[in-house]
Amino acid sequence: MRRKFLFLLPMGSLMLSGCLAKTALDIASLPVRAAGKGIDLVTTSQSESDEKRGRALREREERLGKLERTYARQLDECEEGSRRACDDARQTYAEMQQLIPTLPREPAPD
Repeated sequence: MRRKFLFLLPMGSLMLSGCLAKTALDIASLPVRAAGKGIDLVTTSQSESDEKRGRALREREERLGKLERTYARQLDECEEGSRRACDDARQTYAEMQQLIPTLPREPAPD
């Protein structure tokens, strides 16, 4: 029994030394990985910038669509004689006019 133990002891120490070497490598490379992660968090890639611009554009387009529906409803109510609806329609139209220049124009059909 003792012979088996004596045989396994050198094998175990060799395996353990590999684990220790990997741990030492991990510890040594930690500052480099941390710095890289910090730089990655601070900087914005081109694709992330494009995604943000696209998201903002979609939100403005959605807002314009909502304003157009609200404006149409307010105009209908205004034509029925609601002075309040006429005032609201003017405000909605003004907001639409401010939002429209921030959207890209659609290409002309050929």
